[in-house]
Amino acid sequence: MIRSLAHSIGASRPVLALSVARMGDAIGNGILFIALPIYVARLPAHWFGIPEPVRVGLLISLYGLVSTVFQPVMGALSDRIGRRKVLIQVGLLLMAAATLGFIPARHFSDLFLLRSLQGLAVGITIPAAMALMAMITVKETRGGSMGVYSTMRMIGFAIGPLIGGIVYEHFGFSTAFSVGAGFILLGVLLVQVWVHDVQVAAPAQAGGRFRIFDRELLSGGILGAGFITFVMASDFSMLAALENEFNARLQQTAIGFSIAFSALMVSRLLFQIPLGRVSDHIGRRPVIIAGLLLMAPATALLGLAASTAQLTGLRLVQGLASAGIAAPAFALAADLSRAGGEGRQMSVLTMGFGFGLAVGPLAAGVFAVLFFELPFLVAGLLTLIAAWIVYRFVPETVCRTPLAD
Repeated sequence: MIRSLAHSIGASRPVLALSVARMGDAIGNGILFIALPIYVARLPAHWFGIPEPVRVGLLISLYGLVSTVFQPVMGALSDRIGRRKVLIQVGLLLMAAATLGFIPARHFSDLFLLRSLQGLAVGITIPAAMALMAMITVKETRGGSMGVYSTMRMIGFAIGPLIGGIVYEHFGFSTAFSVGAGFILLGVLLVQVWVHDVQVAAPAQAGGRFRIFDRELLSGGILGAGFITFVMASDFSMLAALENEFNARLQQTAIGFSIAFSALMVSRLLFQIPLGRVSDHIGRRPVIIAGLLLMAPATALLGLAASTAQLTGLRLVQGLASAGIAAPAFALAADLSRAGGEGRQMSVLTMGFGFGLAVGPLAAGVFAVLFFELPFLVAGLLTLIAAWIVYRFVPETVCRTPLAD
């Protein structure tokens, strides 16, 4: 079945296998985006005398911050040992265990620890997964392959918040966290059955000193791609920290917010594969710059949304914009990666993404204390700066070819 599905969407079997496995993990994580902000509001926070939006932003951001710290270490480790699959499975198992740990949690400090463990888990998983993607794809179709990978993850992130909102409303927190852990464990099973390690062509410093950072691997293109993934993740994650405020302003329920939140993922999954394939033909840079120029106004206007419909519409535009950023950026980094250094080079982008997930909600919670629209205006301006950086400093890796080829 997976072979016929892979052929129908133009992806290789290993690419689709790894993509479907990551989808299960994304569903589990997506459920938490809806359940956590409400859960935080109900638990005492004796050691954290800060406003609730800041606490929510801190908790959501902690996941990305911890993962960002560990990703370069785990990327270097995956280069060193060449065992990508086992690292993916260890990270997913730790993520499932931490998710189940939310059920007996009784204080905000418990959630703080559990989110740290989840950050460690994703810090183990993502660099290994992206290194494998760089190794099992080829330049001529890499944009489309990265589009498939991103689309399957977005399906998970789109379904997850919807499941989270429905399960919480009808069955409560414990069931929501159990369902989330179940989907993550499904990801572990799929990795075991469908994903196989690829032998590293030339493990960097295989017999020498263990090096996390190597300047020779950090080109301007790699660093630039890392920055734009940071900006993209910051733009679409900051909404999560202000769920309670949006629900009050727009007089909507958790389900209404989950629909708006998931709209980005729905839009992105529709356009991710086509735009990834377009980048295989016309180049990575034009698609990335267009995505950033579209993302800037869509993000800036979020704070002005006056209804659930308007909020959902802006999230749909954000999804289209991120579809033009994500797959081409990861494909560009994979184009520039060196044999034996894929883990460290691809981890620059996953670090940027994780750091964006950390900074976006935290900045939203802090800036919104001044006035509600401020975080979205700042994010829109930063996105325009990112577009200029791509235009000025990021190299092109694809020669233009006809789209019909």
